[in-house]
Amino acid sequence: MAARILGLVFALLVMPGLAFAHGPTRQKASESVEINAAPEKVWGIIKNFGDMSWHPAVAMTDASKGNEKGAVRELGYKKGGMMEEELSKYDADKMSYSTFIGHVNIDIIPATNYSSTITVKPAGDGSKSQVTWRAAFYRGYPNNDPPANLNDEASVAGVKAYIREGLDNLKKIAESGS
Repeated sequence: MAARILGLVFALLVMPGLAFAHGPTRQKASESVEINAAPEKVWGIIKNFGDMSWHPAVAMTDASKGNEKGAVRELGYKKGGMMEEELSKYDADKMSYSTFIGHVNIDIIPATNYSSTITVKPAGDGSKSQVTWRAAFYRGYPNNDPPANLNDEASVAGVKAYIREGLDNLKKIAESGS
């Protein structure tokens, strides 16, 4: 009987601590923008996986295999640093593609195992576009007790800022006629 009570006491003391011992949870970020340009025009700006010049943080892009699944683009950033991004899905008819970055440069995007999908759809009467960029990822520090700049909240904020910067510039480019 004493062994059962001791086992119960042990379980009550240890089990709550195990609930906090798990690693990070998958985070999500989603941003959208309405653009005063036809979907075909907006898609024309972003459809080439090898060209991410529409994102203001990107200084250069070098890609292999065009828009073929498995193509890899190397991204060079204006503030320094590089990343490789893989094309995991491409659907020109739906004006959408998905990517994956296995080794994220956390100085650029404070996340790990980053995957995203960008989609262009008609808005309003079809003369406007709705662009949505969704991302799923883990925080920038994959272990327990992350530093403040790489915790869940900071990672979500950083990813949203990166996406927002890209969408806002896409809007500017598409609406300026450039």
